[in-house]
Amino acid sequence: MTEAFVTLATTDEYMCGALVWAQSLREVKTTKHLVCLVTKSVSPYMVNLCHSMFDHVEVVDVLDSGDAANLALLARPDLGVTFTKLHCWRLVQYTKAVFMDADTLVLQNIDDLFERPELSAAPDPGWPDCFNSGVFVFVPSMETYEKLLKFAIETGSFDGGDQTSSCSKPKRQK
Repeated sequence: MTEAFVTLATTDEYMCGALVWAQSLREVKTTKHLVCLVTKSVSPYMVNLCHSMFDHVEVVDVLDSGDAANLALLARPDLGVTFTKLHCWRLVQYTKAVFMDADTLVLQNIDDLFERPELSAAPDPGWPDCFNSGVFVFVPSMETYEKLLKFAIETGSFDGGDQTSSCSKPKRQK
């Protein structure tokens, strides 16, 4: 079994970022597979480019947070589809993976991230029980995917993006 760096492209613009991200990993001589999850809104031309840079390309359905109100407050309607990254847990052909948003850039080899346990991620500024979902270490698992999907559907997002309400500020005890 192998390990992989994974990213997501939901538009042609994000695919441009994903291609730069893949090139940055190739330039630092990663030994890991590069995987791109792609939605149907990415043009065939960009998907063809993707196949030239990635070891595995998988078309996935969009998972939308459905929270237009909070996304409007953030002025980031594009974040509604960030639940789509949950599909990365379905990549069970890999023993471990590191998800990275398509707008990240790798400047030195980071293969040592695979030595970290699941779920390793940087904390989000603010509330201590949230993590930044832009870069995280995970172990693909259909069971985990199904649990995360169920949780996301039942709880939703407190900011309209991929931060679920489990990260929201705790209610005050009376």
